[in-house]
Amino acid sequence: MMVSFVVEKSQRMSTSQNVVVSDATRSIISISKKILLKNLEINNDGERINAWVDSMRASSPTHPKSSLPSSISSKQQLSSWIMQHPSALEMFEKITEASGGKQIVMFLDYDGTLSPIVDDPDRAFMSNKMRRTVKKLAKCFPTAIVTGRCIDKVYNFVKLAELYYAGSHGMDIKGPTKGYSRHKRVKQSLLYQPAGDYHPMIDEVYGQLLEKTKSIPGVNVENNKFCASVHFRCVDEKKWSELVLQVRSVLKEYPTLKLTQGRKVFEIRPMIEWDKGKALEFLLESLGFGKSNNVFPIYIGDDRTDEDAFKMLRDKGEGCGILVSKFPKDTVASYSLQDPSEVMSFLRRLVEWKQMQPRM
Repeated sequence: MMVSFVVEKSQRMSTSQNVVVSDATRSIISISKKILLKNLEINNDGERINAWVDSMRASSPTHPKSSLPSSISSKQQLSSWIMQHPSALEMFEKITEASGGKQIVMFLDYDGTLSPIVDDPDRAFMSNKMRRTVKKLAKCFPTAIVTGRCIDKVYNFVKLAELYYAGSHGMDIKGPTKGYSRHKRVKQSLLYQPAGDYHPMIDEVYGQLLEKTKSIPGVNVENNKFCASVHFRCVDEKKWSELVLQVRSVLKEYPTLKLTQGRKVFEIRPMIEWDKGKALEFLLESLGFGKSNNVFPIYIGDDRTDEDAFKMLRDKGEGCGILVSKFPKDTVASYSLQDPSEVMSFLRRLVEWKQMQPRM
């Protein structure tokens, strides 16, 4: 877009002279500036939408990224990534040795970790085998589920009263049901909601998101109490730009909310200093391990939101983070597991290892 400035005198003037501009000229300049600014706004908005769409494509890769066409390069990338983030099953002895007699505390994401990722988030059921495994795990170690889901929904999936639950990305924390946990340090009356004031706002946003996205086939909007999720796993990629536009149009009216992204899902969350890492830290403090060197937290998760927890452990130099992924991803986790079946194998080995330890 070229903007023309019309000046009455075409000759060059010295800096001491005044440039005389007519009223008509001023009008042309004013209109032209408005057009330019409007076009810049449209172009910038288009660039932001394109950036979101690119991020959406990368949010749930079905194969390792590679600039080379050969499958050999993909295998090399995976091999290199595994060297940096080795299998937690293969490194099991190293992990247990690193715990060095400290109290292990388990933190588990739900979707993609304890249950497979499915097209319909309302049908993300965990298997009975996984439930029995987690139940045995909770008898050996204090155990928490840390998820973007609301507590009520994830509890209906897990159905274990002896666990901690940190829903809404850690913004809704609840301790085990009284009488169900055998661990001395567990605070069974624990309830913490750092984003409690946002509940009415999230309800409002949820309703608007339902209305704005109802014309886009495959969208699933979920109310998670202190955050909202827009699942686009079943949305045609051609509709992604439209989806971004609609979601952002809602969020423009709520400056205290932020938009983040996970695996084929948008997350709308309060703009507060709280995430899964903060939730992990809070739970450790609640268990009396806030300033203790006698704790070894293990966090297992598959999503971008779990990176906050991995980073917290890395920065503190405590425990270890384990990413669940079949493909190379940027992560600060120390180890990896490929899928929920490997997660279950790892948890079972932990239970067996603990049962073999001499009682203190």
